[in-house]
Amino acid sequence: MIELRPYQHAFVHAVLASKGRRKLAVMPTGGGKTLIAAQLIREAETGLILFLAHRRELIHQARDKLAEFGIRAGVILAGETTNPAAKVQIASIQTLWSRHKREAGWIPQADLVFIDEAHRATAFTYRSLISKFPDATIIGLTATPCRGDGRGLGRVFDNMIESAKVQDLIDRGHLVRTKVYAPSTPDLTGVQVRCGDYAENQLAERMNQPRLVGEIVTHWHRLAECRKTVVFASSVEHSIFICGEFQKSGVKAEHIDGKTPKEDRDRILKRLSDGDLELVTNCMVLTEGWDQPDVACCVLARPTKHMGLYRQMIGRVLRPWPGKEFALVLDHAGAVFQHGFVEDAVEWTLDPDLRPEAPLHEARAAKGSSNRLITCSNCSAIRTAGKPCFECGHMPKRPGQYHAVINADLAERDRFGSLPNESSQAERQEFYRGLLHLALERRNRIGAAAYRYKDRFGQWPPRHWNALGPTEPTPEVIAWDRHCRIRYAKSMQKAQTDA
Repeated sequence: MIELRPYQHAFVHAVLASKGRRKLAVMPTGGGKTLIAAQLIREAETGLILFLAHRRELIHQARDKLAEFGIRAGVILAGETTNPAAKVQIASIQTLWSRHKREAGWIPQADLVFIDEAHRATAFTYRSLISKFPDATIIGLTATPCRGDGRGLGRVFDNMIESAKVQDLIDRGHLVRTKVYAPSTPDLTGVQVRCGDYAENQLAERMNQPRLVGEIVTHWHRLAECRKTVVFASSVEHSIFICGEFQKSGVKAEHIDGKTPKEDRDRILKRLSDGDLELVTNCMVLTEGWDQPDVACCVLARPTKHMGLYRQMIGRVLRPWPGKEFALVLDHAGAVFQHGFVEDAVEWTLDPDLRPEAPLHEARAAKGSSNRLITCSNCSAIRTAGKPCFECGHMPKRPGQYHAVINADLAERDRFGSLPNESSQAERQEFYRGLLHLALERRNRIGAAAYRYKDRFGQWPPRHWNALGPTEPTPEVIAWDRHCRIRYAKSMQKAQTDA
């Protein structure tokens, strides 16, 4: 039997004590919304209970989680047998609505109805189904309580109950912090806005460019290699193109979209879980209901004006995992400048005429603010203007000022967070011998390994190290070698273009 955490217990009591029959329960991604629903179901003194979800994965996830609480539920889903005698029925929105239309208005007589991913509840099918339960208590579950255009959900729900914030769950060790890099920001001038977000066809055309995709691949090798990764693309074609470029660079990558057969999608995600894949690209498939805690990097290649979608995407990589100290976010969409960090507190609203606010980020982004977010020119991490980069310590010097000169080696922080100059002599020696192995394997001259070493540590390797011979390269050596080769190929391509 699963035991709830203290903040989850408190949230259950808050939902039970809240007034109104249409309640919206808000909890960050990874906070345990399905667990909350299971506990509410266990404590309910009522007749039939209905749990509504819009995707097969969410339905199976809810069924399995309820089973861990000792609750056996029936499933109303096309192609699956149901248990009509079960007190709890987990139903597909689409299947339930189709059956209602097909069977002359049939609908389960539920006293308590849960709506998973309740930010979708303003859609026609949801509202139509909800209207069929005029006397039932409705409980919506979501991490992002706003519509597609960012406005509140007050036309469906009359009371909102909030749990702990993202930063609270990070402080308690239930989520991990983010480390955000914004190596590039796309030019979206002229891209129209429809229904509160960028027009998808125009957005996809603007983002699906070889140069932009090349930057995604290059910076992933520099910053995120060896981390299981999910990439959010702007369209199916964009996702396929990104996947292909990663594969060309030697990365084990696959693509999925809404038309990928269920068996293929399950197989691909299992390969990612098993370590047979390093990276999966997708377009609007893995934004909700996907739970794989060992995925530690999120690449945003899909700009959005929707704060909810932004937080849903990054929320996929916030769950803790052994050895996972932080979630790496590579923002090629400029989203962090528009929406702030996911750790920033948000003031959600039910008002359908208002949008949520993030006071801290809005203060940063205000005109003339000295705390605005900028990209570090040295390592591409996001830093606060006027303060040293929290990742590499870089602080640009203002021109024309006198600065004392200290005779010291330059320190460059590598993608794993350590400083090359802090490496021991033995560690450097092993690094060089790994480079030797790769150089000889490709029938390159020994000098190629020496150049790679100097590029990393800022000095030539001692000549007598050559006599030690090569050794099997570590993943760090392989990553550095691959990064150097990609960077060289890009420079040659640019030189040919300029010529």
